[in-house]
This record gives sequence, C-alpha cells and structure tokens, in this order.
Amino acid sequence: MGELLAGNSIYRNVYIWVEGLLPTGWQWVAYFVAGFTIMFLLLNAFLVLTMVYTYMERRVLGRFQGRLGPNRVGPFGILQPVADAIKLLTKEDIVPAVADRWVFNLAPVVFFVPTVLVLGVVPFGQNSFLADLNVGILYVLALSSVSTLAVFMAGWASANRFALFGSMRAVATLISYELPVLLSMGGVLMLVGSMSLVRIVEGQRIPFLLLQPLAFLVFLAGISAELNRAPFDMVEAESELVSGFNTEYSGMKYGLFALAEFGNVLVAGAIMSVVFLKGWEGPVLPSHLWFLLKVFFFAFIFVWVRATLPRLRIDQMMGFAWKFLFPLSLVNLVVTGAEVAVWPEATTAQLWVMAVINWVVAIVGVVVFSRLVRQRPTQPEVRVFSSAAPSGAR
Repeated sequence: MGELLAGNSIYRNVYIWVEGLLPTGWQWVAYFVAGFTIMFLLLNAFLVLTMVYTYMERRVLGRFQGRLGPNRVGPFGILQPVADAIKLLTKEDIVPAVADRWVFNLAPVVFFVPTVLVLGVVPFGQNSFLADLNVGILYVLALSSVSTLAVFMAGWASANRFALFGSMRAVATLISYELPVLLSMGGVLMLVGSMSLVRIVEGQRIPFLLLQPLAFLVFLAGISAELNRAPFDMVEAESELVSGFNTEYSGMKYGLFALAEFGNVLVAGAIMSVVFLKGWEGPVLPSHLWFLLKVFFFAFIFVWVRATLPRLRIDQMMGFAWKFLFPLSLVNLVVTGAEVAVWPEATTAQLWVMAVINWVVAIVGVVVFSRLVRQRPTQPEVRVFSSAAPSGAR
C-alpha cells in the first residue's frame, strides 16, 4: 500500500479525495473505493483502446494486402469490433468431454489477468500512474511470462494433440526468447540506474531508441515472439496445428484469448514507448495524447511486420533466438557497460558519441550474426556402395 500512496500517483490523489468525504476511521473504505474506481476506469479504457486497435489492424492489413477490410457494420466498418464481441458473447460454450474442466476454464482467465496487472505500473502521462514500483521493469517482465503458463494450461487441458503441440511450442519460445529480452534491458538499466518505469522516462535525455538500437531490436523481436505475433506465430500456426493451443475453445473463452492477444500488443507498445521513446514526454500536445500516439506507432510496426514477413519454421525460430538475438544482446550489454565505465556521468554530447558507437556496433553485429543464422548445417558425407559383387568374387 505504501507504493500506491507514494509520490504523486493517481491512486494517492483519488484516495485523498475519497478520504475527505468519509468520517474519521473509515480509511479502509477509501482504500477500497479508490482502487475499485481506478481499476474500473483503467480496465474500460483498455478494452475500448483494444477494440480500436483491432479495427485499425484489420484495416491496415487490408490496405497492405489490397483488400478493403471491415466496411459493413457501421460507418467505414467502425462497429465491427462491437459485432465481433456480441457474436462471441452469444456463441455456445463447448468443452470437450475428455478435457480437464477446471484447468480448461481457468486458462483464459490466467491468460488475460497479467495484461491488466501490467497496466498498474505503466505511466501513461505526467503524474499518471497507479504505482511507481522501484522494480517496475522486473515486474513487467515477470508478468509477461505468466501468459505462457496459461497457454500450456490450455493445451494440456484440451486433451487435443494439436493444442498440446502448440502449448509446447509456447514453452520453447519462452525459454528461448525470454533471456535475450531480459538482457536487452541491461543496457537501459545501466544508463538510468533504476528499474522504475517513471525514472526510465525521466532519465532519457536522448531517446533510448537512438542510444540503444541493439536493445530495441532485440526487445522488439523477442516480445513479438512472446506475444505470438507474426512471423513468430508458431503457437497457433493454422497450416500445421489447426489453431494451436486454443483449438478447442469457443465463445467468450476464445474471446478472452483474442482480447488478451490484441491487448498485449498495446501493452508492449506502452512498454516500448516508456523504455525507448521517452514515454509521455513531447512538445505542445498533452502528455497523455503523446503517450497514445507513441503506443499506436509501435502497434503499427507490429502490424507492418505481420503483413510483410512470412511465418518462420520452428527450427528457424529457435535458431534466430540463440544464434542472433542472444549474442546481440550480450554484445550490447558489454559495449554499454564499457561506455558507462568510461563516462559514468555522461554529458549530452557524450551520450551522442555513445549513440554513434552503438549504431556502428549494431550494424556490424546484425551483418555478422545474420550470416551465422543463414548458414546451413554441413551435410554428412554419404557413401554409396554398389550392390554388385566385387571382381574376383565367386
């Protein structure tokens, strides 16, 4: 509770206002009312923005692929997300007879809840955050791995081979891509000296998108794989696994999976805005509007990648993590550590020198390790023996 009331958080301001309306000794009511009010507003704002994003993604994909996209329900098809929600709410809920019912029903909830919990530490405007945790980035990365547990629960409980294969791929993806994502944050934390998301925003004299290009590349690719976004969408892989881990789900249970997947794109965009693009900071416009623009900018990048790149094979996906992202994250960590050791209190001019060095290292690293990824394994020598009897044999 101390973290919630510390600083100038939204929770503290709402709590003080509610406490002033109540008689002495009713502080516990103020705690409850403030928390419920903020989470109610935050959750509904998140749901509305997710619906806007689903419409945007389908329209943008239509433009990329020479299609119209949603254009029937409402003006320009803007009510299509509402129609989809009504359809999912009214569809029959089917549970396989041999499924583990408790785990099967719990998996969509476990998949969705971490998305909402992450919102509690994201600063979406100046002095606009629910809690400023001193381990905020660690909290976010820890919660991001919980969704993989939910995917495995769904695949295991479905008693379906395709679903089980998809869930096992999710576990392999987490093991392979979580390490580069964690290491990519090392350089950022060394430059800022804090894990607080608010401090990370305030510590960016130069956007870390320019100062830490390798960290951004690794984080973008790694979080795309963890979010099951193309070209890393091997967890579903319709051409191989029907629909993967959610094959047996219908109705609003499937809707929760879809809602969390689309919502996680916005959450990932929010994290990247905070860590790499100075969060809410920007000229002229209100801080909240700047933050939303940056979030949807990164969301557009996710859509662009999805429309451009074909799906990888599972061996390519694993090789990309271990042969490309992992060594690049280590290189970035070593180079940033050396720069911080040389310039512990870097001026703005020295930060620009660091940016130039990091961009050179990034370009060289991408070229070198991309060749390593593209190398084909050496084929073993195959000797062909003739079936004819050797000369002189009887």
